[in-house]
Amino acid sequence: MSAVEIALLCGLALAILAVAALVARVRSLGDRVAVLEDRSPVGDGDLAALRHDIAQALRHVAVVRYDAFGDMGGRLSFSAAIIDDTGDGVVLSSIHGRGESRTYAKGVVGGDADATLTPEERQALAAARTGSPDA
Repeated sequence: MSAVEIALLCGLALAILAVAALVARVRSLGDRVAVLEDRSPVGDGDLAALRHDIAQALRHVAVVRYDAFGDMGGRLSFSAAIIDDTGDGVVLSSIHGRGESRTYAKGVVGGDADATLTPEERQALAAARTGSPDA
């Protein structure tokens, strides 16, 4: 057998070993995917239920801080809008004064409040709906 034939046989043997290692790796990955699929707690129906639950989660939040009175500094008053994907939720406002603080809650359905909103409350609600602090 010539040196070229020996080199070809060695190369062929190495290629076969590489293919065998690759096949073993693919099988291992396939087994891992199967295990993960078996562990997965969600099916198609569960996924739809999760999407529905997420849409109803109060997950859009924006806070606007401001000075409610001209003689006060530090932007200690705030309005916070907390809504879900459909615009349902609440706007909370805390007005800080020298002698007292007051807190108000106004319900929101479909992006519309059940009471008149202040400019700061409207700004917080718009920011929560758009995800932009400059809304």
